[in-house]
Amino acid sequence: MGQQDVDRFERIILPHLDDAYTLARYLLRDEHDAQDAVQDAVLRALRYFEGYRDGDARAWLLAIVRNCCLTWQRRHSADRFNISFSDDSAVDVSDARPADAAAIEASDRAAVNRAVAALPTEFREVIVLREIDGLSYKEISDIVGAPIGTVMSRLARARKRLAAAFGLGAQEAS
Repeated sequence: MGQQDVDRFERIILPHLDDAYTLARYLLRDEHDAQDAVQDAVLRALRYFEGYRDGDARAWLLAIVRNCCLTWQRRHSADRFNISFSDDSAVDVSDARPADAAAIEASDRAAVNRAVAALPTEFREVIVLREIDGLSYKEISDIVGAPIGTVMSRLARARKRLAAAFGLGAQEAS
């Protein structure tokens, strides 16, 4: 792989790293494992970049990330002790908003993250790809390797489960 290919890779693929990390973080439920999976995915993408044919670069990278995450989960299925020592839920003390508003927002965010994390993988991945990454049904279909109808069904079921987790009716959830 020449410098021109590396430059093209950086220009086309690297802008999608945030989306890749977001997907990995939700699939693996651990920030460090997600970083490792994204690093592995980017290395794989670079290794096989010569075979990339100017399609949707974001979907191509996210499909690789998804596969890396699923492989990681299979390898580490015995490691189910997901104890997080991160300070993701810490409130920024320099926040100009009232302390109770920041605490409520952090609490709401944590509740949503817990509800999404509790979803089965096939629902979690489509809800993250659609609602957080903003991908189209077609892009999600390409990434997860399922027909669009299946993607739509999984999204509906994921939304229904999330609504139930928050005590909302089906109409309020959509």
